[in-house]
Amino acid sequence: MPETQPGKQGGTGRLERLAFPLGASLTARILAVNLIPLLVLAGSLFFLDSYRRQLLDERFKLARIEAQITAEALAGATRERKEALLIQIGKEQRMRLRMYDANGSLMADSFLLDGPSFTFDDPVAEPLGEDLARWTDNAVNFIVGAPNPPPYIEPEEQGASAWPELVRAREQGLTQIELRRAPDDTPVINAAAPVGINGDTLMTTRNAVDITQAVREARGSVMTIIALSLLVSIVLSLYLANTIIEPLRRLVRAAVQVRTGRERGVEVPRMQQRKDEIGLLARAVSDMTAALRHRIDAVESFAADVAHEIKNPLASLRSATDTLTRVEDDELRAQLVEVAAHDVRRIDRLVSEISEASRVDAEISRTTFEEVDLASLFANIIHTREDRGENAGCTISLHHDGGNCRVMGVPLRLERIADNLLDNAVSFSPENGEVTVEVMCRGDRVIASVCDEGPGIPEAVREKVFRRFHSDRPEGEGFGNHSGLGLAIARTIAEAHDGALGVEDRADGKPGACLILDLPAA
Repeated sequence: MPETQPGKQGGTGRLERLAFPLGASLTARILAVNLIPLLVLAGSLFFLDSYRRQLLDERFKLARIEAQITAEALAGATRERKEALLIQIGKEQRMRLRMYDANGSLMADSFLLDGPSFTFDDPVAEPLGEDLARWTDNAVNFIVGAPNPPPYIEPEEQGASAWPELVRAREQGLTQIELRRAPDDTPVINAAAPVGINGDTLMTTRNAVDITQAVREARGSVMTIIALSLLVSIVLSLYLANTIIEPLRRLVRAAVQVRTGRERGVEVPRMQQRKDEIGLLARAVSDMTAALRHRIDAVESFAADVAHEIKNPLASLRSATDTLTRVEDDELRAQLVEVAAHDVRRIDRLVSEISEASRVDAEISRTTFEEVDLASLFANIIHTREDRGENAGCTISLHHDGGNCRVMGVPLRLERIADNLLDNAVSFSPENGEVTVEVMCRGDRVIASVCDEGPGIPEAVREKVFRRFHSDRPEGEGFGNHSGLGLAIARTIAEAHDGALGVEDRADGKPGACLILDLPAA
C-alpha cells in the first residue's frame, strides 16, 4: 500500500559568530539581533508540514479500518441490505462508497443511490482569503519539498480498472490507500478493500477538508504570534536603541565641538539621572574633558609665563651687550660683562627648571615606583648639601621617630622634593639659622616637615608660593637667583605620588614657615 510516510528530520545546529558590516549603526544591529530569534520562529511554519503528514497518516489508518469494517459488514448481505448500508454509512461518515463485482463492474454507488453526502468546493467561487490560504499552502509545500499528489478526477468509465488502488486490492487481496487532491487542493483519501470471497471490492472516498483546515489554523496561530512578537520586538528595539544611541550621539556631538575648539563653553552632558554604564561613560567623558581643558589652560598659562620670565633676562642681556660695544671704561665694561654673565646663568637656570617642570608628569607616569626610605633620603641630601657648602651657614638637623617611614616612588624625584624644600628653607633662614627636618609615620601616611626660622608665609598667600614663577625673594638676596619653579615642581612631584605638599606655621610658635610633605606609606 503506497502510504505517505513522514520524512526523517535530522541535522546538527551550529552557532556562528555574527559579523556585522563595519558601517552598520547600533540601531540596525540591535534590530537584527532581536529579529533573528523571530526569523527562527518563523521557520517553524515549515515544520507544520510534518504535522500535516502526521494527520494524513492517522487518517490513512482510519480509512483502512473503516474500509475493512464496512467490507466485513457487506460480505454475505443481500443486495438490498448492501445498498442500505452504503447509504447509511455514506450519510453518517460523509463518504462516498462504491461496490464493484468480481468482473470490476460498478454494482452500487452511495451518491447514485441517495445523493451526494459531500461536494468538492469550487476554487473559482471561493473568496479571496481562501485563494491566499491556498497559495500559502502551495508555497510552503514547494519550499519543504512536500509530495504533490495527483488530482482527483472522476473517470468516464466507472469500472474498477479506472482506479489503481482497486486494481491492487483485487490482485493482492489487501486494503489499499491512495491520496489525491481535490480541485481546491484539499486531500482526497480513497481506500479499496476486498469484500468476502467472491471477488467483490469496496472503495471509500473521503474529502479530508478538516486536515487542511487544521494546518491552516495552526499556521495562522503561529503567524499571529510571530506578528505580535515582531511588533513588540521592533518597538522595544527602537526604545532600547534610543536610550543607548541618542545619549551616545549627544556625547559625540559634544566631543566633536570640544575637539574642534569652536565652542570653548561646550559642556559635555553628565547625565546625572542615569545610573547605568551610559551615565558612567558620560560622567567619565565630562571629567576627562574638564581635565583636558585644565591641562590646556595650564599649558597656555605656563607658556605665557615662560615667555615673560625669559623676556626679562634677555632684555637685560641685550641691553648689556649693546652698551658693551660703546663703553671704553674698563671698569664699566667689566660690570657689563658680569651683568651679561649673570643673565646668561639666569636664562640657563630658567631653561633647566622649565624643562624639568614640563616633563615631571610624563616621566613619573612611565617610571616604575620602588620602595624608598624617606628618612634616609633626607639624611643623604642634607649630608650632600653640607659637603658642597650649599647650606649658606645654616644648620640643618634631622629628627626621625624611628618608624618604618617607607614610601613608594621614584627616588630621583623624591630627592628633588627634598632638595627644593631644603633650598627654600635655607634661602629664607637668617644667617647661622637652623632648619629643622622631621620625618614621622602616621598610620598609613608618612609626614616630612621642613621648618625654617625665616619671616614665615602669611596664610593668605600660602597657595601662591606653589604657583609657577612666583618668587618672594629673601631680603638681601640678589635678583634672579631663584626661578620661582622650585616649590611648584615639588608639589607636582608630590601629587604624582598621590601625596600633597602644603604650608603650616611652626608648631613651637617661633617665627618661620613649615613645608609639610604628606605621602602614602609603602
